[in-house]
Amino acid sequence: MARRLYTLLLLLPLALAVDRSKFKTCEQNPFCKRNRELTPVPEFLHALDPSTLDFSSSRISATLVAKDAGTAALILDMTFYEGVLRFRVTEKQTKQVRFEIPGDIMRTSLVDAKYKVLARTDDGLRVGFGDSVVSLSYQPFGLTLLQSDKPLVTANARTLLSFETKPENAGEHSQSFGGHTDSTPHGPSSVGLDFTFNGAQHVYGIPEHATSMALQPTRGDGITLDPYRLFNLDVFEYELVPEMALYGSIPFMQAHQVGHTVGLYWANAAETYVDVQAAADGTQTHWFSESGIIDVYLMTGPSPSAVAHQYSRITGPTELPPLFSLGYHQCRWNYKDEDDVAAVDNGFEEHNLPYDVIWLDIEHTDSKKYFTWHNELFPTPDKMQDKIAARKRKMVTIIDPHIKRETGYFVHDEATRQDLYVKNKDGNTYEGHCWPGSVSYLDFLNPKVRDFWASKFAFDQYKGSTGNLFTWNDMNEPSVFNGPETTMPKDCKHHDGKQEFEHRDVHNLYGILQQKATAQGQVERTGGTERPFVLSRAYFAGTQNYGAIWTGDNKADWGHLAHSTPMLLTQSIAGLPFSGADVGGFFGNPDAELVVRWYQAGAFQPFFRGHAHIETKRREPWLFGEENTALIQSALRLRYQYLPLWYTLFHQAAVDNSPIMRPLWYEWPDVPDLFSLDDQFMVGAALLVKPIVSPGTTSTQVLLPPGQPWYDGHSHLPVAPGKHTASAPLGVIPFFQRGGTVVPRRDRPRRNSALMAKDPFTLVVALDDNQEAAGELYMDDGHSFDWRSGAFVWRSFRFENSELVSAPHPKKQSSGAFATECVVERVVILGLKSSPKKISAVVDGQGPIDLEFRKHPASGALVIRKPELPISSPWTVSFHL
Repeated sequence: MARRLYTLLLLLPLALAVDRSKFKTCEQNPFCKRNRELTPVPEFLHALDPSTLDFSSSRISATLVAKDAGTAALILDMTFYEGVLRFRVTEKQTKQVRFEIPGDIMRTSLVDAKYKVLARTDDGLRVGFGDSVVSLSYQPFGLTLLQSDKPLVTANARTLLSFETKPENAGEHSQSFGGHTDSTPHGPSSVGLDFTFNGAQHVYGIPEHATSMALQPTRGDGITLDPYRLFNLDVFEYELVPEMALYGSIPFMQAHQVGHTVGLYWANAAETYVDVQAAADGTQTHWFSESGIIDVYLMTGPSPSAVAHQYSRITGPTELPPLFSLGYHQCRWNYKDEDDVAAVDNGFEEHNLPYDVIWLDIEHTDSKKYFTWHNELFPTPDKMQDKIAARKRKMVTIIDPHIKRETGYFVHDEATRQDLYVKNKDGNTYEGHCWPGSVSYLDFLNPKVRDFWASKFAFDQYKGSTGNLFTWNDMNEPSVFNGPETTMPKDCKHHDGKQEFEHRDVHNLYGILQQKATAQGQVERTGGTERPFVLSRAYFAGTQNYGAIWTGDNKADWGHLAHSTPMLLTQSIAGLPFSGADVGGFFGNPDAELVVRWYQAGAFQPFFRGHAHIETKRREPWLFGEENTALIQSALRLRYQYLPLWYTLFHQAAVDNSPIMRPLWYEWPDVPDLFSLDDQFMVGAALLVKPIVSPGTTSTQVLLPPGQPWYDGHSHLPVAPGKHTASAPLGVIPFFQRGGTVVPRRDRPRRNSALMAKDPFTLVVALDDNQEAAGELYMDDGHSFDWRSGAFVWRSFRFENSELVSAPHPKKQSSGAFATECVVERVVILGLKSSPKKISAVVDGQGPIDLEFRKHPASGALVIRKPELPISSPWTVSFHL
């Protein structure tokens, strides 16, 4: 019986994968249909009553009155921060408590700003703050953000403001779909508002969708697409459909034009739709959510990097991950037993392939009961982890949010006794079906439940776990095999410890709340000293605080490889830099060429993991023939060679949430040809990468932006800006270093990141037209939180006036608690116009010492060999021309 049930559950999501009728369209979603049918009208629906304006030090509030006397009045509340305007629209007299995003999800660090009333007339109000101006119009209500008298974004320009309030016959609005009935006890309660991005023809963000980076219109002449849907769903083997909802939702959008970038964060966790429509005066968007309030943050920019920093002030910067998590991860559903794990680990050793983490999927558990181990297949899990750790590697196990309803299973027994589960509409514990069979779902909205979940990661609770074991939270949209749209019914009930809310109000938060609790548990198990690593499939704004995500159950085909780049760029734009796509594709059996190309692409993506479905052929890197194994080895070594750059970029993201995988327009915001380009990208500000995403390719077109010279990442040969045909045989992924940058590398091949800890560095100095370059290197112990108190080495490198100088980074000084004896063993200078007669170094005031150098015969690069320059000390290398 158990085997038949497992087979049924295995087949169920496969059926959902190919049947789009299982998922709602806008037409089938009443609140979407109602809001989309709203049209701009000359007669306003809402006006601002100027007699109600109330001014305080950093806030302004007023009443919004409706033309229809039967429509409830609303309250507009504006708060001014440095670089950010927040405005909220709520009911003046509420008939129900509406859900708002909890403050403890995000690490908000907004700084209040004072405003100045610039003008006040019978028609409106103009208020200045910082470099920006907010213009309020009274009839109809409208709000415009301006800079230098140029309007950048206007709210309610098309008068689509909508705020549905609880009707008298609220209980008579039930709705059905796919054999499921949603009781909708509060009746229609959606909110919506239109925003026009004045002058901007390109908008980005609102992941997750399998679409282009620059969002395509969903409305307009001849366009019949649904709006972009934000509703976390388990979409098995998803299709490349632009507007279809996938696993995560971030209601954040950037609009970009020459000279200015602005951001918009729609803080609402309910199901949300966004329409995009091109217009002569910019881009029109229409946002609407099924419940909650209108809570909007407008980021003033003016640059892409400024918007990224402003957004981090709202939702928090990226948490600095442990160093090992930036290496390669090997995963499969499932490695069968402890012997299989050992064989895979040995395979990487025997074939000299670097990797850091091996993963176990659901079959490692006792009957899909999380925090347990299969007694026969994994009888000694702690010893298994110790063997992996002996080679300086880690392990990850999957821990999903659904809890098997089995008496005697300690997690279920305790959750039942403490009443920690989500309730159904009748107030009883909700029961659904997922991998274990009959399951219930912990109510992570409640802080008490999150504390309970975190406690389960203690070593005396999670028997067989060690400090080298980390966590993968899957199926946390949440996935419910027998639920509407494979998720939880919207009329289920949550409790935040003070107030009850429906699942419809909080749906998109479920995944981030589980990931938050998991990260909390990993930190607490070490007494607060060690950084967590948690991968989550579902996500929301603020997920960057708690770990990594990936693009879900992709396919082993060239289309999914190609789409991984714009999908990951979109997540980066939306403030979630630690993301990746499963190498090789989760479903299907990739051929050798596709696998090689995917490893090459993955080596330049922030999260780098190979993964495969249980029914696919084994695909460890050495199973595609000796020649292809060597090519995969080269790709893996590229990742580890540039690991110092990756770690430095993640530290930068931890400071200001700068994206790591960047669209080109982020670095060249005034070059319109780059605004829609999404088949190549930047790693930080230094490396440009062009993945190969079609079979049989031996060359590809690359666009190198203007301004400075470029250098081929493989040969170091100079390349002029502009369009080029780059050679790309199967063993080569085209990438280029930007002139004016210094990139740190570690060139000695090792088996994992930990074994590189004492290795020397190579500095690749790519000079610009002015014979200058700059870069940085960040180091710490790679695993603890000591970096927060200054236990790090953070160096700034600058080449100018024929000198290469290493100095402490000016942003923050080290406490000296972290020390390294690592040195620079090689300096490669690209683009030096004059050959020096002599090169000398002064280290920490001592010297000068003459250094050995030569000119590379093929590239012309100048190579300084074994200068032995200490990373921790100040030094200057002088080029005597």
